[in-house]
Amino acid sequence: MAVKTVPLRIGMAGDTHIENLTKPVLSAVAESGLVAGLVTVFVKHTTASVMIIEDEPGIRADTKAFWDRIVPADPRWQHNTRNPGEDNGHSHLRGQLQGPSVTIPFADRTLLLGTWQQIVLVDFDTRARSRELIVQIMGE
Repeated sequence: MAVKTVPLRIGMAGDTHIENLTKPVLSAVAESGLVAGLVTVFVKHTTASVMIIEDEPGIRADTKAFWDRIVPADPRWQHNTRNPGEDNGHSHLRGQLQGPSVTIPFADRTLLLGTWQQIVLVDFDTRARSRELIVQIMGE
């Protein structure tokens, strides 16, 4: 078994911005030299998440509306009130619920995703920033 680690840096706009990661992850797997195994995509931030969705405009809009309803922005979140200048308590809570990573099997150097499945990064924070991710590929 071999392990390959590939860093990614993605510019994000915040406010539930969604960026499709499927092509860079597929490229990392193809360039790894590994034929079959598992790939994990992990974001190194507490206000962003990696998930699998059907990436189309309606789902992107619904995803933002869902998070705005389930964990709304609120200046009364303790993170905001205890840390002067902070306004992203809801962003941290959304990240906790969704989680920082996904793991996908691959074979013949290609991801074994379903027809409509795409890997995306969702940035819940309140401002634009660059996000660091790790793509770790394990296999043979």
